[in-house]
Amino acid sequence: EELEKQYRDLQSSETNLRNTIAEINATAGERFLSTLEAIRKHFKELFALLFQGDGEADLVMDGDDPLEARINIVARPKGKRPLTIEMLSGGEKTLTAIALLFAIYLVKPSPFCILDEVDAPLDDANIDRYLRLIRQFSQTTQFLLITHNKRTMEAADVLYGVTMQEPGVSKIVSVRLTDPEPVSPTEPIV
Repeated sequence: EELEKQYRDLQSSETNLRNTIAEINATAGERFLSTLEAIRKHFKELFALLFQGDGEADLVMDGDDPLEARINIVARPKGKRPLTIEMLSGGEKTLTAIALLFAIYLVKPSPFCILDEVDAPLDDANIDRYLRLIRQFSQTTQFLLITHNKRTMEAADVLYGVTMQEPGVSKIVSVRLTDPEPVSPTEPIV
């Protein structure tokens, strides 16, 4: 009789645990889908903006269970058929990734952001679009941009450089640019 009672207790505990897991998964799935939808909306807008209205992009869930599904990035720059991000050129991949990064940012803002040579594959026209986006977001977020690109450096408020005056000894130098050169007209991007 004692064993039967323990067995029933175990069955009850298992049922309660399974129900709790199902509730947690349902809540997580709902939150994931609502967050994904918000990111998708911003991603589409930012992609169109960075590609000057020529092209479209989307985040496509591959699978029925949102907690297990893969998310594919599909982009169609002007004059091309829809492609996965792996099939885009270096500059197109970069602009697409920037659009996704900032779409996530718009859903979950951060006061600080580090971008390491994100601008490396971009040509001058795309650098300007990237910098306008950075300038717009810098109203609420501090950016630390690691770059070798002169256009990006020209747009900075403060530059920090690392030099090696003698082997094995690094020195940090900084320059505050009192009136940073405008990247383009400062109309809002987002």
